[in-house]
Amino acid sequence: MSETDAYGGPKDQTDGSGGWYAEDTATFGDRLAGAREAAGLTQRSLAEKLGIKLATLIRWEDDLAEPRANRLQMLAGMLGVSLSWLLTGVGDGPDGPDDEVPLSVDMLALLAEIRTMRTQMEANAVRLGQLEKRLRKSLKEGL
Repeated sequence: MSETDAYGGPKDQTDGSGGWYAEDTATFGDRLAGAREAAGLTQRSLAEKLGIKLATLIRWEDDLAEPRANRLQMLAGMLGVSLSWLLTGVGDGPDGPDDEVPLSVDMLALLAEIRTMRTQMEANAVRLGQLEKRLRKSLKEGL
């Protein structure tokens, strides 16, 4: 087991383990929001710098959409993190939060279950949209 800090996170945030923002700990949106906050930017100011709508950035941070490759590169540069870290949590990124309460194994398991459910819900929403489209097409053809 690796050595941890007072908050349960790895001591070295850039040693390849990913730390607070690793893929198994955080989503792309979590890493984007964390890097934006570490850079001292508001959602509105980052959206303006990128030339995108605020709603678009919010969807990225909420993991409801993902930026295109050219925007990913711009994000990494503006936020002072590596592209690899932004995508996977491995590489150069900001240090983890200093004032967080340590999470128990039970809390970490709950967070993992929530992430799994979110992923399943997103997949179900896509499937529901596909079924609705098929139903509308069938109804239209039946008229």
